[in-house]
Amino acid sequence: MADNSRPEASGEQWRERRARAVAHHGAELERRREAEAAQAMSLIADFVSAARESGPPAAPLRARSYTGRTYRTSLRGWYLDSARTIAISEAGEYYSLLVPPSARSWLTGAAPAPQRPRLIVGEGARDGESMPLATLLQRLLSASTVRVRRSG
Repeated sequence: MADNSRPEASGEQWRERRARAVAHHGAELERRREAEAAQAMSLIADFVSAARESGPPAAPLRARSYTGRTYRTSLRGWYLDSARTIAISEAGEYYSLLVPPSARSWLTGAAPAPQRPRLIVGEGARDGESMPLATLLQRLLSASTVRVRRSG
């Protein structure tokens, strides 16, 4: 009589190995994302410190809906992109200022939540306009220095 439990056991072992591999890859991906966020937060902290010393001045931040309407927020900080959809707050938090359209936001203002920063802003986006966070932050500081020199 043939033992049919053996193929089932090997299939079960394969599923267990596969589940362990998936869990390992997930943990490794999360570890890399946390390390990336830590580096990005360090860059942001340096930028906020430099901006407070020599500009550019922080401005009120507005959220933008997918339809183009803008909403006030309680945040002050600096926009990183020309579309004004990514920003750094004075507290050093990273925000995506894209929000769903909302009558409540129109009346009371939008309250976007801070997000985990990335070293490459816009990475994986459809428009292909990704840029290193360090470059964007340096551009803001450089533009402020140029404005100060010209007006001085």
